[in-house]
Amino acid sequence: MNSYASSLHLSKPLLFIFVVLALVGCSTTDTPDENQASLETVFEDAQAAAYQGECKKDIQKATKRYMVLEQHKPSAGNKELLTEINELDILLDKSLSKASLYRNVHPNAEVRKAADECQQRYIQLLTDISLSRPIFNQLQALDTISYDAIDKRLVEKMLLDYKRSGVSLDKKSRERIRELNEELLLLGQTFNKNIRENIRSIKIDSVERLKGLPQDYIDSHNADENGEIPLTTRYPDYIPVMQYAEDDSLRLELYKEFRKRAYPDNQTVLKDLLVKRYELAQILGYQNYAQYVMEDLMIGDPLKAENFINRVSELAKPQSAREYQQLLNRLREVYPEANGVGDWQKTFIEEKVKNEAYAVDSQQVRQYFSYANVKQGIFDLTEKMFGVKIVPWQTDVWHESVSAYEMYEGDNLIGQFYLDMHPRDGKYSHAAAFGVQDGVAGIQPPIAALVCNFPGEKDGSELMEHAQVETFLHEFGHLLHGLFGGHQRWLYFSGIKTEHDFVEAPSQMLEEWVWDSGTLKTFARNADGELIPDELVEKMNAGRHFGRALWTRHQMFYAAVSLHFYNQNPEDLDLTTTMAELQAEYSPFSYVEDTYFHNSFGHLYGYSASYYTYMWSLVIASDMFSEFEKAGLRNKDIARRYRESVLTPGGVKDAAVLVEDFLGRPYSFETFAEQLKVDH
Repeated sequence: MNSYASSLHLSKPLLFIFVVLALVGCSTTDTPDENQASLETVFEDAQAAAYQGECKKDIQKATKRYMVLEQHKPSAGNKELLTEINELDILLDKSLSKASLYRNVHPNAEVRKAADECQQRYIQLLTDISLSRPIFNQLQALDTISYDAIDKRLVEKMLLDYKRSGVSLDKKSRERIRELNEELLLLGQTFNKNIRENIRSIKIDSVERLKGLPQDYIDSHNADENGEIPLTTRYPDYIPVMQYAEDDSLRLELYKEFRKRAYPDNQTVLKDLLVKRYELAQILGYQNYAQYVMEDLMIGDPLKAENFINRVSELAKPQSAREYQQLLNRLREVYPEANGVGDWQKTFIEEKVKNEAYAVDSQQVRQYFSYANVKQGIFDLTEKMFGVKIVPWQTDVWHESVSAYEMYEGDNLIGQFYLDMHPRDGKYSHAAAFGVQDGVAGIQPPIAALVCNFPGEKDGSELMEHAQVETFLHEFGHLLHGLFGGHQRWLYFSGIKTEHDFVEAPSQMLEEWVWDSGTLKTFARNADGELIPDELVEKMNAGRHFGRALWTRHQMFYAAVSLHFYNQNPEDLDLTTTMAELQAEYSPFSYVEDTYFHNSFGHLYGYSASYYTYMWSLVIASDMFSEFEKAGLRNKDIARRYRESVLTPGGVKDAAVLVEDFLGRPYSFETFAEQLKVDH
């Protein structure tokens, strides 16, 4: 299973312009503060000052357009209202997306700070819009009987968003919501910043402690002036140590540092975030924040989410127990006194079991995956499956390592995108697809950015783990979804605008292609130019599902943390104790003392209560993939039907309808369930 963290990144603090509440809270005042565009910090740095000025002008322009929009009289026949809202959405989306991207990736710390402030000022404007009674009244007045299905859906969705924002609440409640909205944004920004910037490290005094690691890894880690070798918690350092290092104490030491990222700073920040989101939900009439955030998702409510988590966990238990015993038996061959498999040992010992039981040697596998070849292979796969062409895009970038591309279908521009693929100080430390500009048919193309932390910046021949290749394709799947779906007439529906607990499914399905021999043989070659052998891919697949049930139960632990932090009053909640108790209940791997992973669990802000999304989406992804299994993974007809049914519509239909359009039937849990039951 893929151990490399990945996610769709919500590139702004909302899924679409009017759903401000979903991630950052909501608004209160009925009229905007014309002074809200004044940005407080005076930047001496020229780049930061220039960006600040750009942001200020954009906010002023959007504010004026919003104030004009509010002046209209409610009218049943004012369909032009939808176009005016769309024009405002376009202004807000582009600037907010840029702020979110810059605060996560810009190499200049002062620009990142300016982007933080820009985002804060935008939220002040967005909170006004989200509770604008004049706009709400105009929408309510529209007579939609003659509208087509998409226009009717737009009005219905916006009215629901306004009601969920608290537009009808009393003035005192709205004033408190405004305060909460601003506080929540600052807390979220701080939470993410603490994770992003807290790169921890250890030092080892001997190269012998790196025994078991690939030679290219050892060669790239030189001793400092004191004769010590530094190892950081960045993924290119951390993942190989967990997978290959024979020194158990080294793995434990680095594991503890990794699980303590953003601690203790985020301990208080996260608690405040939970408390204020709970208060917000209470004001809006919900029992807790989980109930609020799940209301408009596929799952519907927290009880269904808990039942789903428990169902999956129970389903995985029998096979996970067998897998755990295999790991423990193998660990005892190394450490006879071992009475359990530690969380810092699972990846290492699983590598041993796979190597011995299935003859899968990850160090042998990785020699076929240089960064440059992987990137080109993913481009080639996209072109062949979907009938598009990817070409370089000559445009400005924010760092010299960033590359840019355009995607065409014939002469038609599908979209543009950036690749920011390698780690650096101050940069977002996971892997994610960021929206840069949502597309609108006839007005602007969709633009996205892929942000990862892979080897390959110094030399395209640097090697990737197969799990990182899987992550690359997963995140590229999000990018494709945004580009293919980014051609709606209303920005509200353009791009990845389905229910939040579906968005992972298309990318999870696409991961399957990096296990396909025919696909891998188009790009996986070693330094001598030799293609990956069929027999090696067969071994990889033979060992692929070992550990799946263990991984599933550990994922349910993460999902349970996400849910239980948000489905109750968090005032008296001890975060570390609760996290440890949930790990004991759901995960086969025990909690390691003096670790505080929830402090760096970034999804607790973005996904809040809904981390179950990854497994929920995987259920649907497994079912969708069954169509490709029947017709062939590189079947262009199926790929086109999938693109047109699931990706291209953006948010104009409910996710369940999109999937049914593709499958010809409602999605089923059974394909996924059968995979968990099989003893590999």
